[in-house]
Amino acid sequence: MNLVVTAEAVDHLKGALQRNSKAVAIRLGVKTSGCSGYAYLVDYAEQTTEADYQIEVDSLKILIDPISAPLLAGTKVDLKIEGVNRTLCFDNPNVVSECGCGESFAVGASVPL
Repeated sequence: MNLVVTAEAVDHLKGALQRNSKAVAIRLGVKTSGCSGYAYLVDYAEQTTEADYQIEVDSLKILIDPISAPLLAGTKVDLKIEGVNRTLCFDNPNVVSECGCGESFAVGASVPL
């Protein structure tokens, strides 16, 4: 799984994970949503499954389910800071279009689903 997570994003996710005592990892994925097809999912994982792809970046454990893995392949996850707001941003080479509001995206036909 070739996913790049910047140091800023790792620090942000580590802090979030420390605030949730039940979580063992961060789960990244996609879900069907919006007018373009998919939306990113960032959640806490209280347990792992055998099917999960596991990535460790600077001691942060990240889980990705097998359906989301091809849709996230090659993605760079970064933290954008604007004033007091912090947002995880996904630079995904598989995205061919996004909806006008920026909440959902579509992938190219070459991504195996």
